[in-house]
Amino acid sequence: QEQLVESGGGLVQAGGSLRLSCVASGRTFSRYAMGWFRQAPGKERAFLAAIDWSGSSTYYADSVKGRFTISRDNAKKTMYLQMNSLKPEDTAVYYCAGDSSYIAVVDTKPGYWGQGTQVTVSS
Repeated sequence: QEQLVESGGGLVQAGGSLRLSCVASGRTFSRYAMGWFRQAPGKERAFLAAIDWSGSSTYYADSVKGRFTISRDNAKKTMYLQMNSLKPEDTAVYYCAGDSSYIAVVDTKPGYWGQGTQVTVSS
């Protein structure tokens, strides 16, 4: 069973950048599709980006396309989210998640979730 731990969140000014990391502890990371999600106060958890097991296919929500980049390093069992041009509306708890099904990740229904990391963007 995969356990996922996010890091890299924090406070940043609008227009700044952050890179989130998600480290997996299980043995199946390299076979799993992975994704990033976020949940702002009072809102539902929202899909941001997905990446297939090999890293060759990615998919983004319109809200972050062109600003965020998802990537992974299977040798390090780590997934990343590079976030540029951050806006105050990007403030949320960011979660990584994984599943054997790429479609499940894109549909915001992955089987494994991390605990989340807070990202706060000040204006």
